[in-house]
Amino acid sequence: MQQEPRAAAKDIHFYEPVNGHGLKHDPFNAIVAPRPIGWISSRDAKGNINLAPYSFFNAFSYKPPIVGFSSTVWKDSAANVLETKEFCWNLVTMDLAKRMNATAAHVARDVDEFTIAGLTAAPSRLVNVPRVAESPASFECKVTEIIRLKGADGRDAEAWVTFGEVVAVHIDKALIRDGIYQTQLAHPIARAGRRGDYFEMTPETMFEMVRPD
Repeated sequence: MQQEPRAAAKDIHFYEPVNGHGLKHDPFNAIVAPRPIGWISSRDAKGNINLAPYSFFNAFSYKPPIVGFSSTVWKDSAANVLETKEFCWNLVTMDLAKRMNATAAHVARDVDEFTIAGLTAAPSRLVNVPRVAESPASFECKVTEIIRLKGADGRDAEAWVTFGEVVAVHIDKALIRDGIYQTQLAHPIARAGRRGDYFEMTPETMFEMVRPD
């Protein structure tokens, strides 16, 4: 009887996060990578607009389409969406990378990051929040719930996840070929580890695998 091949032995670095990782940089967000960037535009109850990138962002449901981003401290975006229950997500592409990075600056709540980064605030259709006109794809979202995360010990974490239903979608038609959105043509970028590592998706690095079912 043929035996299954055994996995090669690895020299494992093991740690318990509560006791520290023992490395130069926390590897957690470098291991869970690449991650889509949550470039979130929002507006507060007074009308001030905000634009900020979030490292923890993803899609969670098809029907209804739901996306979510996590704020690891109580930032302006989290406060804004709590007040108005609306936000937009904007796709970050390679040509927008530096301007996205500019919107990560810590500024006063009434400072407009669109202006800081030289971006155009385009009106949305169904929400009262502008989207980034330069971005080739944007979602208009209405908040479904905001959840404060907890640790395994039941204690509140300094992290709040905002979920929103995508109620409208904007796509640059140049990225649609034969009725299919071509992810790689936009050259989207994604977060990696440390404070400034990113990945770029290109046509050369994308590949397809057919599912077995």
